[in-house]
Amino acid sequence: MIADTLLPAELVETARQVVEANRAAGRRVAVAESCTGGLVTAALTEIAGCSDVIEVGYVTYSNKAKMAALAVNGDLIDTFGAVSIAVAWAMAQGALKESGADVAVAVTGVAGPGGGSAKKPVGTVVFARAEKAGDPTDVHAIRRDFGDRGRGGIRLQAALCALELLMPAASGTP
Repeated sequence: MIADTLLPAELVETARQVVEANRAAGRRVAVAESCTGGLVTAALTEIAGCSDVIEVGYVTYSNKAKMAALAVNGDLIDTFGAVSIAVAWAMAQGALKESGADVAVAVTGVAGPGGGSAKKPVGTVVFARAEKAGDPTDVHAIRRDFGDRGRGGIRLQAALCALELLMPAASGTP
């Protein structure tokens, strides 16, 4: 257990498991974050020796940043919105391509308290995972509705879910 951290123990413990599992699998990871604002990468970097596993973390909060850093097509954002499977998948693919990592996870969502809509209420978060050896037309993405549990609660749940998707055993699920 890590005593010297500002992050919740559950998040740090999950990150430790992700780092150890990916180190054992010989995989390097990339993370593309929007609503979590770097929380996933921060959790991973709490773990000593994480440099064996982490390639890069992108915080692409704005649509402009998603397009510039991850080559997300602006038409996808205009058509489906930043919080969509299409955009999350493009973020994951972009992170994978730009970083050269073995696996990339992307997270985009509505953390609140504002910004929600009837179709995408506060607490809506979309995740995608792309793998180096994977078929880029085989989309691995999922939408989760965490409910309005406050900005911090939504971001924590989103970070935990993103970390789980980085586990090597997660390869069969989005």
